Amino acid sequence: MLRFFYCILYVALAGLGLACGNDKTLFSRVPVSESGIDFSNRIRENDTLNILDFEYIYNGGGVGIADMNGDSLPDVLFSGNQADSRIYLNRGNMKFEDISKKAGISNVGRWCSGISLVDINADGRMDIYLTSTAKKAETQRANLLFVNQGNNAEGIPTFKEMAEEYGIADKGYSMNAAFFDYDNDGDLDVYILTNTLESNPNQYHEKLRDGSSPTTDRLYRCEWNDSLSHPVYTNVSKEAGIQIEGFGLGVNICDFNRDGFKDIYVTNDYLSDDLLYINNGNGTFTDKAASYFKHTSTTAMGNDIADINNDGLMDVIAVDMLPKDNTRKKQLMGPNSYQAYLNNDLFGFNHQYGRNTLQLNMGNKPGTNEPAFAEISLLANVAQTDWSWTPLLVDFDHDGWRDLIVTNGFPRDVTDRDFAQFRAQSSSVASKEYILGEIPEVKIPNFAFKNKGDLTFEDVSEKWGLNQASFTNGAAYADLDLDGDLDIVSNNINDSAFVYRNNLSESHPEKANYLRIGFKGSRKNVQGLGASVGLYYGKGLVQVYEHSPYRGYLSTVEPIAHFGLGEHTQIDSAVVVWPNGKKQTLKNLKANQTVYVSEVSATQINTPVQSNPRYWFNELNDSLNIKWTHQEPEYIDFNGQKLLPHKLSQYPPAVSAGDINGDGLDDFFVGGSRQNKGRFFVQNPNGTFNISDLLPGVEGPDKTSEDMGTLLFDADADGDLDLYIASGANELRSNDAGYHDRLYINDGKGKYQLAEGAIPSISVSKSCVRAADYDHDGDLDLYVAGRVEPDHYPKPVSSFILRNDTSPNQAPKFTNVTPQIAPALTNLGLACDALWTDYDNDGWVDLLIAGEWMPLTLLKNTNGKFTVLHSALDTQTGFWGSLAGGDFDGDGDTDYIAGNLGLNALTKASDTYPISIMAGDFNQDGMYDAIPFMYFPDAENKLIRVPFHGREDVIKQFIQTRARFQTYKDFAKATYDNLLTEEERKKALKLDVNYCPSVYVENTGNGTFKTKPLPTLAQLSPINGMIVEDFDKDGHLDVLLVANDFGNETSTGRYDASNGLMLQGNGKGDFTPLTQATTGFYVPGNAKGLAQMASPDGRRMVIATQNRGPLKVFRQATAPMKWLPLQANDAYALIQTNNGKTHRQELYYGASFLSQSVRKLPLTGREKSVEIVDFRGKKRKAY
Repeated sequence: MLRFFYCILYVALAGLGLACGNDKTLFSRVPVSESGIDFSNRIRENDTLNILDFEYIYNGGGVGIADMNGDSLPDVLFSGNQADSRIYLNRGNMKFEDISKKAGISNVGRWCSGISLVDINADGRMDIYLTSTAKKAETQRANLLFVNQGNNAEGIPTFKEMAEEYGIADKGYSMNAAFFDYDNDGDLDVYILTNTLESNPNQYHEKLRDGSSPTTDRLYRCEWNDSLSHPVYTNVSKEAGIQIEGFGLGVNICDFNRDGFKDIYVTNDYLSDDLLYINNGNGTFTDKAASYFKHTSTTAMGNDIADINNDGLMDVIAVDMLPKDNTRKKQLMGPNSYQAYLNNDLFGFNHQYGRNTLQLNMGNKPGTNEPAFAEISLLANVAQTDWSWTPLLVDFDHDGWRDLIVTNGFPRDVTDRDFAQFRAQSSSVASKEYILGEIPEVKIPNFAFKNKGDLTFEDVSEKWGLNQASFTNGAAYADLDLDGDLDIVSNNINDSAFVYRNNLSESHPEKANYLRIGFKGSRKNVQGLGASVGLYYGKGLVQVYEHSPYRGYLSTVEPIAHFGLGEHTQIDSAVVVWPNGKKQTLKNLKANQTVYVSEVSATQINTPVQSNPRYWFNELNDSLNIKWTHQEPEYIDFNGQKLLPHKLSQYPPAVSAGDINGDGLDDFFVGGSRQNKGRFFVQNPNGTFNISDLLPGVEGPDKTSEDMGTLLFDADADGDLDLYIASGANELRSNDAGYHDRLYINDGKGKYQLAEGAIPSISVSKSCVRAADYDHDGDLDLYVAGRVEPDHYPKPVSSFILRNDTSPNQAPKFTNVTPQIAPALTNLGLACDALWTDYDNDGWVDLLIAGEWMPLTLLKNTNGKFTVLHSALDTQTGFWGSLAGGDFDGDGDTDYIAGNLGLNALTKASDTYPISIMAGDFNQDGMYDAIPFMYFPDAENKLIRVPFHGREDVIKQFIQTRARFQTYKDFAKATYDNLLTEEERKKALKLDVNYCPSVYVENTGNGTFKTKPLPTLAQLSPINGMIVEDFDKDGHLDVLLVANDFGNETSTGRYDASNGLMLQGNGKGDFTPLTQATTGFYVPGNAKGLAQMASPDGRRMVIATQNRGPLKVFRQATAPMKWLPLQANDAYALIQTNNGKTHRQELYYGASFLSQSVRKLPLTGREKSVEIVDFRGKKRKAY
């Protein structure tokens, strides 16, 4: 690398591809003078045609690349708006000739948007389909089909416009088109994307599903006419079910559910939902976007579909408009709207957020061929690429992982908030010309992201040489110079098109291995569109591809499958499946070649793999007829503290399991909500449940308390399970009696009465409650976690230890002894979860606490008194929310799993760049003004600490902001140091978070700990309920978990990427994530509590709760197990296994967020003996 330092002109020349030696950037821009490609999509505004009158004026055009004249060189075509569309013939060595006039190509007065290249008449020559829009006259919106007539004497292809003859001169404001065989009859049908502006396109309304909207797309069926020797198309949109409104900007074809029929994915602008038309196989389609994707992009533009993690499953990216730098963010950010969030549900629209979305295919939902997706753009670092148009997923650097290119830019940014205010104030007096002159532009470089192979991408835009600012719309890739790597061509507004040469093959040939596969179909689909390829090589490596060239935005990429192979030079096998159901297998292929496969050579019958996995768990809701759904009244926390990072009112319900009526069968309780009581699920001998209200009191407005933590335990030592309910959430004001907890005493038969005066009246909003005998007096004491002071987030609140002072045969009595034995709990913080755990095995149970804006906090118990034990855990402050314990590494002490925010969030944190919050009653209204801060890059890509929210939201919370920062441009300069005055900052509560991953906490002895992030799939959402057991009976502890938080602030949106997860342990503190496709454990909603219990025949059952969602009940698919009963004061078990090893297992009264499993010890069959030890150290042999 020393050569780099001697290349004085490297930085200046890299963009031109003139950097020295092997230090070239990956891409070099080829000058117009060298390439001959001088196309520019120039837009000329006038009084009636401008951004104010026609919002789509700068939506641009596309790029098409294919061999148009049969010389094996890919040629380049552009669709133009006011400029004529053009075709450039590839003359080799990156030199091109404009042959448009000779070829007979022009717009014929149209405003052309998309360009789709296809051999429409199966004559072996590529044809051109241009979609037309914008013009008011219907005749000028008829799409154009230029049919290739063959080469003239000069070798130049000539074309004849024949859209009318072919039946696809569609006049409906067409944006783009994709050709594919939807009915598997061997010819090519076409889907036409439609988009025309209506007034108020973002206004909520009843979604139009009957085809009446002028923005409804069209599907044309190919009907071959032998006498004409070409197809004639028929509009079959209505009978096929293509009837849903949408402002279409992107279309892609993919067999999502792998049933052999091609599906259609459409990204739509404005309020209209993206559409995922699943092919029913009978000529009709059903939109299943809402069941496949939990949320999508708001103003979605282009899209692409490819496998980003090489698991053989297709993932989806759609691009939007979220800027990366703080200046652009703050100049565009409008106010958050929780009402819009509610309207999505009210009017039947999916949840949408203003950023790119990357949908990771997690495999099929249990028992179906429907894939479940997790949206991971924030984790992957690809969410923020500003005003984006084209995403392209393909392996540009040949390391075996598909990279991402995103184009962007917009000549007149009408979304700028300052301009919007100026326009509103001045439109009646200022001339249109003057107003147009005040609109800022978005001219920035396109983005390049290198796939790092771990579900994350690195921004390599400048490193790869994409540093030229532009207004780029459509783009496509191809191997233009036949050197084996992929070059890029883009269509720019008011600038010459970009041609980027890929320097990989010349610069790094040892790492540039590849394989390209071309397709020769048969019958009337000679391109073989719809074929798929599976590539198998190395040690279990796989890549897949589905053959459709219509990708990105308005464009057609080179119709060849392209695979980067890194250092691999040999392919074990390539399996090609054709649309006719036949397949062929090519073995022992050498790398660095283009292989052409022919459909006529495919003789094997492809039998789709039947998905009949033996799941670890089976859902029982239907068989047990359990159809209970959690309900709670809507409460908008953001109406009080406007800048809360998340709601505090949407965390229940908790779940607690135990035998409440003494019949030997496990039952469970699910907590209630404000106005709704909790319910007991009482198990019957046949395994069914009766849902019962066994608590006194009424439901409705008089029940003001919200049930947070719940605990079944024997409060009065009479041998049955009483119930403690911790009251919490955020709906009531501070010190309201609705925050008083409740203790219900069991009569021994499962009937409960409120124990008046048994517990202190503590008016703090709480989270969890946990029991243990901390003082060795033989009864169960309580820890109750303080969660928040309403209207004063994030002010630290107190947690409490309630000592059990119940006398024999007397009513229960608990005393708050926190000041005497655990003063550190006073104003400790925002506690979310806790474990009574003996971390040092000294026989005295200690207390580990998780909370927001605080580190994992361990209080050591010394003879019944608690002090904070300082350790390495102190250095990691986070949004800790859940704790579970187990001896994961088999060394005899307890390790922990700690759930945190995770990494799939806009809020990222480190020691150097923490997430911060400043809070205080700055405007003297009795409520905390809590202002979150984040490090965002400035225009020079330097990280600065700035308000997380936009100007309007900060003004709502803190009115002084309006005068201090009078414009949005001013507010873009607001920072941690100048948003508040020096005096306000001095008085403010200041808290930081520097660590967001969920972790495995290894107990390394002597009060020391090491943390290690859990696998990436466990970082997709905040972890909530967990169960730690040896589920696979291999002698190592595993973790079953649920996650998600739908109450997050609305600009970033819901944390909803989890579907439930199994972490399979290896006994060394490492874990392998297993999704629902393997385990059958599928909990996709706002999942909260998780508990295990036994069925009547001894099988493991798992109960999962979901906020405002259905309760889920699962049974593990194993033989019945033996469950050892426990006594009330049992603390832990010493389990000796058949291999002679002994491990320690703590026996919790509740573990992980809002979760309490039954207090029984399930045996796996590996146990030789079990010794139980109680809180006072008394031992007994139990097995």
